[in-house]
Amino acid sequence: MATVKLNHLSKSYDNKTQILTDINLDIKHGEFVVLVGPSGCGKSTLLRMLSGLESISGGEMLIDEKVVNDLPPAERGIAMVFQSYALYPHMNVYKNMAFGLRVAGENKAAIEKRILHAAGILKIDHLLDRLPRELSGGQRQRVAIGRAIVREPKLFLFDEPLSNLDASLRVQTRLEIAKLHRSLNATIVYVTHDQVEAMTLGDKIVVMNNCKIQQAGTPLELYQQPANLFVATFIGSPKMNLIEGAVLNASATAVNIKLSTGDTIQAEVDGSTVKTGDLVKVGIRAEHLAEDQRFNERFSGTVSIVEHLGEANYVYLTLNNGQDIVVRGDGDREVHIGTQLEVSAPAAAFHVFNQDGLALRRLKPGNMSTSKTR
Repeated sequence: MATVKLNHLSKSYDNKTQILTDINLDIKHGEFVVLVGPSGCGKSTLLRMLSGLESISGGEMLIDEKVVNDLPPAERGIAMVFQSYALYPHMNVYKNMAFGLRVAGENKAAIEKRILHAAGILKIDHLLDRLPRELSGGQRQRVAIGRAIVREPKLFLFDEPLSNLDASLRVQTRLEIAKLHRSLNATIVYVTHDQVEAMTLGDKIVVMNNCKIQQAGTPLELYQQPANLFVATFIGSPKMNLIEGAVLNASATAVNIKLSTGDTIQAEVDGSTVKTGDLVKVGIRAEHLAEDQRFNERFSGTVSIVEHLGEANYVYLTLNNGQDIVVRGDGDREVHIGTQLEVSAPAAAFHVFNQDGLALRRLKPGNMSTSKTR
């Protein structure tokens, strides 16, 4: 295991094109940290800087409290699993996993012991004699992971390892990586653009955009207390509903807002930084809206689309300002396109973002699910 500390790290090309700006991050021993964000946000570049494959333009990088800015990859104690499997096609699984150890001069008995141990963890011990072309995509990815395990690194780096797999294989391999983390108690830094992967795998999620870290925290912290509009809309599926509004009055315990739909709602957030007349955006997640009037904060719309998922429906409402929002409803309830539907939500479920896109602190950020027990 390893600790990682990034102090004011930056990356640019030709001192012009800025890729990363002022990156500060602490990673603990045995922590599973997921870097997530849209394409081009710099997450893979940051991973390559950790591995030593990219130079550092500014700042300081420490692994186990040792500055590694100029240390070559072979001396950092890391192993990296890439998006492509990068297996040698003429070598069987055993030889692919053994190659790095042989180059490093390990003896035969030690190599065999490590390979059999890693193959047992990954359940590929029956595949050791096969060539890569005889393996499925999921099996190839497990071989690539096994090749990293046998090196017994201090730090594992994963660069979108599941992106080449189909949906069912991605779920299966994701579970295997989670089990692997627990069995090895390893420090892992994992890059993905898939926020579902991030939420299900990470002890800590680092959301990146525009060359910067937007927010870092546990999955629940990011879901319940997003720092800004970007994090709020990036984390969670479907995306958070957003409605424009203006502040009627505000206090340290609540903000009353006139929405662009004409409705008035109260949000239980710390409103000490906003004042009457300020333009804001109000956020509410699909699962926090009830298909009835049990809560005081209400608005209505016309059903335009219904997505049936079995256990739930996603009902799309067109509000009277022409905007669409989505409501997660009961899968057993029939909702017909064209009908009027009034929905409600508890005041504690709303998020409020100021004109700069920064979130006002929610006072009761716990589970606000409106699902009824059947």
